[in-house]
Amino acid sequence: MKSLYTPPHTSWTHRLARLCVRPLLDSPVTPNHLTAARLVSGVAASAAFMVGDPSWNLWGGILWLVSCFLDRADGELARLADACSPNGHLFDYYSDIGVNSLFFFAIGVGLRDGALGVWAIALGALGGASVGLASVFSEKLEEKNATGDKAYAGILGFDFDDILYLFGPAAWANLFSFLLIGASVGAPFFAIITWLRLRRQAVG
Repeated sequence: MKSLYTPPHTSWTHRLARLCVRPLLDSPVTPNHLTAARLVSGVAASAAFMVGDPSWNLWGGILWLVSCFLDRADGELARLADACSPNGHLFDYYSDIGVNSLFFFAIGVGLRDGALGVWAIALGALGGASVGLASVFSEKLEEKNATGDKAYAGILGFDFDDILYLFGPAAWANLFSFLLIGASVGAPFFAIITWLRLRRQAVG
């Protein structure tokens, strides 16, 4: 059964990113440049989603996929170039939390004129804050593990957070209302579960 799990940094998107960034090894481009591009493209995607218009969601979905891929690419370039650093990790870490949390708030704002009304904004804020908390708890859990394993393992060549790639197609298929409701319920539950795991490990 263990053979089904995806070891860290070996997912399909990690492999593709590694192939794409290899030509950058002898260039002035650094992992932090890619992280900055990930942050900018993620914020731009969220800004597009806030408009609440299908044509803006189209471009937002494209930008979101670019941002997700850059999140893989910066780490792969850092490993290939032996350029991993604590500051680079923090930049990547906080960029990820910021972009992923902003996404849910953004789609809530974009759905403000729909059936959910202003409640969409509240649900987006709840989902975004919960995703941020879950990310913080997961990071602390991984630090305490000290094994290099992820807090939530992937399977069959996919990482747990590869689910983020589905948000682009969700934008194009007009599924944001379902995604928002699911996140407002699932993200707080996930944050609580991760906190309980962290607390259990600390007690143990």
